[in-house]
Amino acid sequence: MHWAIFSAGTGWHVRDLERAARALGHETTALDFRQVRDTLPALAADYDRFDGFFVRTMPAGSLEQVVFRMDVLHRLEAKGKRVLNPPRALEICIDKYLACVRLEQAGLPVPPTVVCQSADQAMEAFAALGGDVVVKPLFGSEGRGLVRVSDPETAWRVLHAVERTQAMLYVQQYVRHPGWDLRAFVLGDRIIAAMRRQARADWRTNVAQGGKTTAVALTHEEESLALAAAVSVGAPIAGVDLLPRPEGGYFVLEVNAVPGWRALRKTTGVDVAAEVLSWAAESES
Repeated sequence: MHWAIFSAGTGWHVRDLERAARALGHETTALDFRQVRDTLPALAADYDRFDGFFVRTMPAGSLEQVVFRMDVLHRLEAKGKRVLNPPRALEICIDKYLACVRLEQAGLPVPPTVVCQSADQAMEAFAALGGDVVVKPLFGSEGRGLVRVSDPETAWRVLHAVERTQAMLYVQQYVRHPGWDLRAFVLGDRIIAAMRRQARADWRTNVAQGGKTTAVALTHEEESLALAAAVSVGAPIAGVDLLPRPEGGYFVLEVNAVPGWRALRKTTGVDVAAEVLSWAAESES
Protein backbone atom coordinates (compact mmCIF):
# COMPACT_ATOMS: atom_id res chain seq x y z
CA MET A 1 0.00 0.00 0.00
CA HIS A 2 1.06 3.58 -0.58
CA TRP A 3 0.44 5.88 2.38
CA ALA A 4 0.73 9.65 2.46
CA ILE A 5 1.83 11.19 5.77
CA PHE A 6 0.56 14.71 6.37
CA SER A 7 2.97 16.56 8.64
CA ALA A 8 5.09 19.66 9.07
CA GLY A 9 8.30 18.17 7.73
CA THR A 10 10.07 14.89 8.40
CA GLY A 11 10.23 14.63 12.18
CA TRP A 12 10.89 11.49 14.21
CA HIS A 13 7.37 10.05 13.87
CA VAL A 14 7.34 10.48 10.10
CA ARG A 15 10.72 8.76 9.85
CA ASP A 16 9.55 5.96 12.13
CA LEU A 17 6.48 5.36 9.95
CA GLU A 18 8.73 5.35 6.88
CA ARG A 19 11.04 2.80 8.53
CA ALA A 20 8.17 0.51 9.49
CA ALA A 21 6.58 0.84 6.05
CA ARG A 22 9.77 -0.26 4.29
CA ALA A 23 9.98 -3.34 6.53
CA LEU A 24 6.36 -4.23 5.75
CA GLY A 25 6.67 -3.63 2.01
CA HIS A 26 4.58 -0.46 2.00
CA GLU A 27 5.36 2.87 0.35
CA THR A 28 5.13 6.24 2.08
CA THR A 29 5.30 9.84 0.95
CA ALA A 30 5.55 12.75 3.36
CA LEU A 31 3.26 15.66 2.48
CA ASP A 32 3.82 19.04 4.10
CA PHE A 33 0.48 20.50 5.21
CA ARG A 34 1.81 23.94 4.26
CA GLN A 35 1.96 22.84 0.61
CA VAL A 36 -1.49 21.22 0.45
CA ARG A 37 -3.70 22.28 -2.45
CA ASP A 38 -6.85 21.07 -4.17
CA THR A 39 -8.68 21.54 -7.46
CA LEU A 40 -12.36 21.73 -8.36
CA PRO A 41 -14.43 20.03 -9.60
CA ALA A 42 -12.04 17.06 -9.63
CA LEU A 43 -9.93 16.14 -6.61
CA ALA A 44 -6.31 17.18 -7.10
CA ALA A 45 -4.55 14.42 -9.05
CA ASP A 46 -1.72 14.48 -6.50
CA TYR A 47 -3.87 12.41 -4.16
CA ASP A 48 -4.97 9.65 -6.55
CA ARG A 49 -1.83 7.56 -6.11
CA PHE A 50 -2.33 7.11 -2.36
CA ASP A 51 -4.30 4.32 -0.73
CA GLY A 52 -4.64 6.24 2.52
CA PHE A 53 -3.46 9.19 4.58
CA PHE A 54 -1.98 9.46 8.05
CA VAL A 55 -2.13 12.79 9.88
CA ARG A 56 0.96 13.34 12.01
CA THR A 57 1.43 17.06 12.67
CA MET A 58 -0.64 20.15 11.91
CA PRO A 59 1.75 23.10 11.57
CA ALA A 60 0.81 26.52 12.85
CA GLY A 61 -1.09 28.73 10.45
CA SER A 62 -3.85 31.27 10.13
CA LEU A 63 -7.44 30.26 10.86
CA GLU A 64 -8.11 30.15 7.12
CA GLN A 65 -5.09 27.92 6.47
CA VAL A 66 -5.98 25.44 9.21
CA VAL A 67 -9.64 25.33 8.18
CA PHE A 68 -8.62 24.72 4.55
CA ARG A 69 -6.33 21.85 5.54
CA MET A 70 -9.12 20.24 7.52
CA ASP A 71 -11.51 20.80 4.59
CA VAL A 72 -9.11 18.89 2.34
CA LEU A 73 -9.05 15.98 4.80
CA HIS A 74 -12.85 15.95 4.86
CA ARG A 75 -12.94 15.99 1.04
CA LEU A 76 -10.47 13.10 0.82
CA GLU A 77 -12.65 11.10 3.20
CA ALA A 78 -15.79 11.96 1.23
CA LYS A 79 -14.08 10.71 -1.94
CA GLY A 80 -13.56 7.33 -0.28
CA LYS A 81 -9.95 7.79 0.81
CA ARG A 82 -8.83 6.39 4.17
CA VAL A 83 -7.83 9.20 6.55
CA LEU A 84 -6.35 8.30 9.94
CA ASN A 85 -7.47 9.64 12.17
CA PRO A 86 -10.77 10.72 10.59
CA PRO A 87 -10.93 14.52 10.30
CA ARG A 88 -13.92 14.77 12.63
CA ALA A 89 -11.99 12.95 15.35
CA LEU A 90 -9.09 15.36 14.87
CA GLU A 91 -11.42 18.35 15.23
CA ILE A 92 -12.99 16.96 18.38
CA CYS A 93 -9.74 16.06 20.11
CA ILE A 94 -7.87 19.27 19.36
CA ASP A 95 -10.70 21.12 21.13
CA LYS A 96 -10.47 20.19 24.82
CA TYR A 97 -13.98 21.48 25.49
CA LEU A 98 -15.62 19.47 22.73
CA ALA A 99 -13.63 16.35 23.62
CA CYS A 100 -14.68 16.72 27.26
CA VAL A 101 -18.31 17.09 26.16
CA ARG A 102 -18.12 13.89 24.09
CA LEU A 103 -16.58 12.00 26.99
CA GLU A 104 -19.24 13.27 29.39
CA GLN A 105 -22.03 12.43 26.96
CA ALA A 106 -20.69 8.87 26.82
CA GLY A 107 -20.98 8.64 30.60
CA LEU A 108 -17.23 8.67 31.17
CA PRO A 109 -15.74 10.43 34.22
CA VAL A 110 -14.04 13.76 33.52
CA PRO A 111 -12.63 16.28 36.01
CA PRO A 112 -14.99 19.13 37.06
CA THR A 113 -14.44 21.84 34.46
CA VAL A 114 -15.71 25.31 33.59
CA VAL A 115 -15.22 26.87 30.16
CA CYS A 116 -16.02 30.55 29.86
CA GLN A 117 -15.12 33.79 28.10
CA SER A 118 -14.46 36.34 30.85
CA ALA A 119 -12.06 36.56 33.77
CA ASP A 120 -14.92 37.39 36.12
CA GLN A 121 -16.68 34.15 35.20
CA ALA A 122 -13.41 32.28 35.54
CA MET A 123 -12.84 33.73 39.02
CA GLU A 124 -16.27 32.43 40.03
CA ALA A 125 -15.22 29.05 38.65
CA PHE A 126 -11.96 29.21 40.60
CA ALA A 127 -13.93 29.53 43.85
CA ALA A 128 -16.57 26.95 42.88
CA LEU A 129 -13.89 24.41 41.98
CA GLY A 130 -12.27 24.65 45.40
CA GLY A 131 -9.67 27.36 44.88
CA ASP A 132 -7.13 24.98 43.33
CA VAL A 133 -7.39 24.73 39.54
CA VAL A 134 -5.47 24.13 36.37
CA VAL A 135 -5.90 26.73 33.64
CA LYS A 136 -5.39 25.15 30.23
CA PRO A 137 -5.28 26.40 26.65
CA LEU A 138 -8.29 25.11 24.74
CA PHE A 139 -5.93 23.90 22.02
CA GLY A 140 -2.63 22.45 23.22
CA SER A 141 -0.60 19.34 23.94
CA GLU A 142 2.36 17.90 25.87
CA GLY A 143 1.50 19.88 28.99
CA ARG A 144 2.46 23.20 27.42
CA GLY A 145 0.66 26.30 28.64
CA LEU A 146 -0.86 24.64 31.72
CA VAL A 147 -0.85 26.74 34.88
CA ARG A 148 -1.89 25.49 38.30
CA VAL A 149 -3.19 28.26 40.56
CA SER A 150 -4.29 27.97 44.19
CA ASP A 151 -3.99 31.58 45.31
CA PRO A 152 -6.82 34.06 44.55
CA GLU A 153 -4.47 36.92 43.70
CA THR A 154 -2.44 34.75 41.33
CA ALA A 155 -5.65 33.40 39.81
CA TRP A 156 -6.89 36.94 39.19
CA ARG A 157 -3.67 37.87 37.41
CA VAL A 158 -3.50 34.69 35.32
CA LEU A 159 -7.14 34.75 34.29
CA HIS A 160 -7.14 38.42 33.34
CA ALA A 161 -3.94 37.89 31.33
CA VAL A 162 -5.62 35.08 29.40
CA GLU A 163 -8.75 37.19 28.87
CA ARG A 164 -6.68 39.96 27.28
CA THR A 165 -5.49 37.55 24.58
CA GLN A 166 -9.14 36.82 23.68
CA ALA A 167 -8.52 33.15 24.38
CA MET A 168 -11.14 30.94 25.97
CA LEU A 169 -10.80 30.33 29.69
CA TYR A 170 -10.66 26.58 30.35
CA VAL A 171 -10.57 26.06 34.12
CA GLN A 172 -10.36 22.55 35.53
CA GLN A 173 -10.35 21.43 39.14
CA TYR A 174 -6.92 20.24 40.20
CA VAL A 175 -7.18 16.54 40.96
CA ARG A 176 -5.02 15.43 43.87
CA HIS A 177 -3.35 12.29 42.58
CA PRO A 178 -0.42 10.05 43.56
CA GLY A 179 1.98 11.77 41.13
CA TRP A 180 1.32 9.52 38.15
CA ASP A 181 -1.14 8.83 35.39
CA LEU A 182 -1.56 6.22 32.66
CA ARG A 183 -1.15 6.61 28.91
CA ALA A 184 -2.85 3.89 26.87
CA PHE A 185 -2.32 3.58 23.13
CA VAL A 186 -5.58 2.51 21.49
CA LEU A 187 -5.52 0.87 18.07
CA GLY A 188 -8.92 -0.18 16.81
CA ASP A 189 -10.54 -2.37 19.44
CA ARG A 190 -7.45 -3.07 21.54
CA ILE A 191 -4.71 -1.50 23.61
CA ILE A 192 -1.33 -2.24 22.06
CA ALA A 193 0.81 -0.66 24.78
CA ALA A 194 0.53 1.36 27.97
CA MET A 195 2.82 3.14 30.37
CA ARG A 196 2.72 4.89 33.70
CA ARG A 197 4.02 8.46 33.66
CA GLN A 198 5.50 9.58 36.96
CA ALA A 199 5.96 13.30 37.62
CA ARG A 200 9.42 14.40 38.70
CA ALA A 201 9.89 17.97 39.90
CA ASP A 202 6.52 19.08 38.54
CA TRP A 203 2.85 18.27 39.08
CA ARG A 204 2.58 17.52 35.37
CA THR A 205 3.27 13.95 34.32
CA ASN A 206 3.85 14.64 30.61
CA VAL A 207 7.06 13.14 29.24
CA ALA A 208 7.73 16.45 27.48
CA GLN A 209 7.76 18.03 30.95
CA GLY A 210 10.20 15.50 32.42
CA GLY A 211 7.85 12.70 33.43
CA LYS A 212 9.45 9.27 33.98
CA THR A 213 7.83 6.30 32.27
CA THR A 214 7.32 2.65 33.18
CA ALA A 215 5.63 -0.06 31.11
CA VAL A 216 2.42 -1.39 32.65
CA ALA A 217 -0.22 -4.02 31.95
CA LEU A 218 -3.63 -2.42 32.27
CA THR A 219 -6.44 -3.93 34.27
CA HIS A 220 -9.72 -4.81 32.56
CA GLU A 221 -11.26 -1.64 34.05
CA GLU A 222 -8.46 0.55 32.72
CA GLU A 223 -8.60 -1.04 29.26
CA SER A 224 -12.37 -0.68 29.04
CA LEU A 225 -12.23 2.98 30.03
CA ALA A 226 -9.50 3.81 27.50
CA LEU A 227 -11.31 2.02 24.68
CA ALA A 228 -14.61 3.71 25.51
CA ALA A 229 -12.88 7.09 25.54
CA ALA A 230 -11.44 6.56 22.06
CA VAL A 231 -14.83 5.43 20.73
CA SER A 232 -16.57 8.48 22.22
CA VAL A 233 -14.48 10.85 20.09
CA GLY A 234 -14.40 8.62 17.00
CA ALA A 235 -10.64 8.02 17.04
CA PRO A 236 -9.53 4.48 16.12
CA ILE A 237 -5.93 5.53 16.86
CA ALA A 238 -5.68 7.35 20.16
CA GLY A 239 -3.52 8.11 23.15
CA VAL A 240 -5.78 8.11 26.20
CA ASP A 241 -4.66 9.62 29.51
CA LEU A 242 -6.22 8.21 32.69
CA LEU A 243 -5.75 10.07 35.97
CA PRO A 244 -6.35 8.32 39.34
CA ARG A 245 -9.27 9.78 41.32
CA PRO A 246 -8.89 10.36 45.08
CA GLU A 247 -11.99 8.25 45.72
CA GLY A 248 -10.82 5.44 43.43
CA GLY A 249 -11.10 4.74 39.74
CA TYR A 250 -9.98 7.17 37.07
CA PHE A 251 -10.83 10.37 35.29
CA VAL A 252 -10.34 10.44 31.53
CA LEU A 253 -8.03 13.42 31.37
CA GLU A 254 -7.48 13.63 27.62
CA VAL A 255 -7.80 11.79 24.32
CA ASN A 256 -5.10 12.59 21.77
CA ALA A 257 -6.04 11.86 18.15
CA VAL A 258 -2.48 12.44 16.92
CA PRO A 259 -0.70 10.48 19.64
CA GLY A 260 3.06 10.33 19.81
CA TRP A 261 4.78 7.05 20.65
CA ARG A 262 8.48 7.82 20.94
CA ALA A 263 8.54 7.40 24.73
CA LEU A 264 6.03 4.55 24.57
CA ARG A 265 8.16 2.56 22.16
CA LYS A 266 11.28 3.12 24.23
CA THR A 267 9.45 2.19 27.44
CA THR A 268 7.50 -0.86 26.26
CA GLY A 269 9.53 -2.15 23.32
CA VAL A 270 6.38 -2.23 21.16
CA ASP A 271 6.97 -1.20 17.54
CA VAL A 272 3.98 1.13 17.45
CA ALA A 273 4.57 2.34 13.89
CA ALA A 274 4.57 -1.23 12.56
CA GLU A 275 1.46 -2.06 14.58
CA VAL A 276 -0.36 1.00 13.24
CA LEU A 277 0.55 0.29 9.61
CA SER A 278 -0.34 -3.40 9.85
CA TRP A 279 -3.68 -2.61 11.48
CA ALA A 280 -4.46 0.08 8.90
CA ALA A 281 -3.74 -2.28 6.00
CA GLU A 282 -5.70 -5.18 7.50
CA SER A 283 -8.71 -3.09 8.47
CA GLU A 284 -8.79 -1.56 4.98
CA SER A 285 -8.94 -4.94 3.23
